[in-house]
Amino acid sequence: MSTAVFAHPDEIRAHFSRAMSQMYKTEVPLYGALMELVAQINEQVLSNNAQVADSLRQTGEIRRLDMERHGAIRVGTAAELATLCRLFAVMGMEPVGYYDLTPAGVPVHSTAFRAVHESALQVSPFRVFTSLLRLELIEEDGLREFAEWILSRRNIFTPRTIELIEKAEMNGGLDSADAAEFVQQALETFRWHNSATVSLEEYKKLNAQHRLIADVVAFKGPHINHLTPRTLDIDAVQAAMPGKGITPKAVIEGPPRRECPILLRQTSFKALEEAITFIGQGATETGSHSARFGEIEQRGAALTPKGRALYDRLLNAARDELGDFPSEANAARYDAIMANTFKAFPDSYSEMRKQGLAYFRYFPTEKGIAARSSELPLRELEALIDAGQVSFEPLVYEDFLPVSAAGIFQSNLGDDAQAHYAGNSNREQFHRALGRETIDELQLYAATQRRSLLACSTRLNIAPLV
Repeated sequence: MSTAVFAHPDEIRAHFSRAMSQMYKTEVPLYGALMELVAQINEQVLSNNAQVADSLRQTGEIRRLDMERHGAIRVGTAAELATLCRLFAVMGMEPVGYYDLTPAGVPVHSTAFRAVHESALQVSPFRVFTSLLRLELIEEDGLREFAEWILSRRNIFTPRTIELIEKAEMNGGLDSADAAEFVQQALETFRWHNSATVSLEEYKKLNAQHRLIADVVAFKGPHINHLTPRTLDIDAVQAAMPGKGITPKAVIEGPPRRECPILLRQTSFKALEEAITFIGQGATETGSHSARFGEIEQRGAALTPKGRALYDRLLNAARDELGDFPSEANAARYDAIMANTFKAFPDSYSEMRKQGLAYFRYFPTEKGIAARSSELPLRELEALIDAGQVSFEPLVYEDFLPVSAAGIFQSNLGDDAQAHYAGNSNREQFHRALGRETIDELQLYAATQRRSLLACSTRLNIAPLV
């Protein structure tokens, strides 16, 4: 019988998140300035808005706010994606959601690796938005075959990383020493390389097909291209970025500003232009490449299928009225259209809950606990809420929005990177590459909501609430 003591996957994930953040801060100094700005804005919001502060304390999110990050990585082959899936599993991260970005002209499909239970998310909400290049969308046969050949020659994982993944799979985990080594070895996959695996001429051909194709194919590994902190006021961060020497993108992706935030809003500073050494004929060649940027996000309530349908309908209506891709030239008009269109979406959590538009976490109040010995305790959820015996807070949206992700990609790859790939969604192909199916994020939110209702029922000593 084994007596091994394993490091908990949540702790490995937290350690990896901290190590990744430190590495990225060293590689991209502006990231450090961005982190300082986000911390300042969050402190101001918590000091000035008691309602937000109380909500975060009630849900426990205030403890994870400073360490909340999401990264993004792009891989080129099914084998790379499948191995990443195994790597993230060591850290308790599973593939949640399927995102097809091809209708927005980005030749990838993606998933988000993250923890799936609310208790694990409280320890470390680290996420990695992971995209697989759609090589079949490269139109030129010769270029597609060249990209496949280049990708087949690289190994983005150190040998020791593979050994430790296999050890974790065989033994059911890693001890503390192996876990620490695993974090350091796994970091190498995400590290920046300033030398390409192709010539400058080959790079230009890949870049002409799509700048993201060049980003994935032409380098030794899938460098982490952003590491995103969570802000409580993304509009304040956007306005303050120029004062810190940071140039933000023109449009904040996602819903408009609201009293009660929903889903996800994102902005970023523009991608860095970085010096690259290319393979030459007898001598190296120099050029540049832009890939890495600083992103910021503000997270709101997770929406139910009904809420998502309303959100999608309003977003599509706003985009149709704009008649163009949101850009610096039409940013003000787009903001005005979005604000007006989204008046049709209730801007109070109470109303969202009553209409079944969002998921919530329920908590027994002191009044409710004190009343549980009553001869005639209340047993219906709405009656308990009306009586002040149960309170509720929105479940934070832990995932991503395809349109927002595509918008961030496009703004940092350049407008000339846009293409037309509509109608190319292939979830089954992605699942085959991954080696498993992705998890439906809406089922996770529904399960968390149910667990909170059952916990309320237990504390109040009543039949299970629904």
